[in-house]
Amino acid sequence: MSFFPKKRLNNADRKSYQPNLVSLMTLCANNYMLLQKILACKSALGEIRNFFISDFLSYSVTIKEVTRYTTVISFEQDSLSLSFKNIPGIVATALHPRMTIRLYHDARMAEVLATQDIRQVKPRYDYPNSQMHQQDEKQQINQFLNEWLHLCLRLGQVNVELHS
Repeated sequence: MSFFPKKRLNNADRKSYQPNLVSLMTLCANNYMLLQKILACKSALGEIRNFFISDFLSYSVTIKEVTRYTTVISFEQDSLSLSFKNIPGIVATALHPRMTIRLYHDARMAEVLATQDIRQVKPRYDYPNSQMHQQDEKQQINQFLNEWLHLCLRLGQVNVELHS
């Protein structure tokens, strides 16, 4: 007994991947809400917020661009125990994940624009492809952002400035 089809499927026989727009929009709206908590009223260009998870791991959020309806931020994971000076480029990139995120204030949504080696995240990718991106790469990257945000809110410790 074989689990493989007897006839070979042609490309025309395969159903093309259709992104789940409702799921993606819900995730982007949830990420926007979580990022508002993370930013905590910081909205000036260049402001940085650090979250210390452990003695070895932290996250930093930096505001890169502010316009009337959007804000672009960078969200990076930093390893406090590793120096990336002597590590080869691709390994250092893998050990130092980062994302560029745009917040749409009028729509109350946040989406990942770029991450690691992906300069622009497409809504869907043909599969297989030369970069080995998944068909639902955009959904997965935004889900990964959601997990980072939950981690920072649950375990992150922040330096708070006290004014007397």
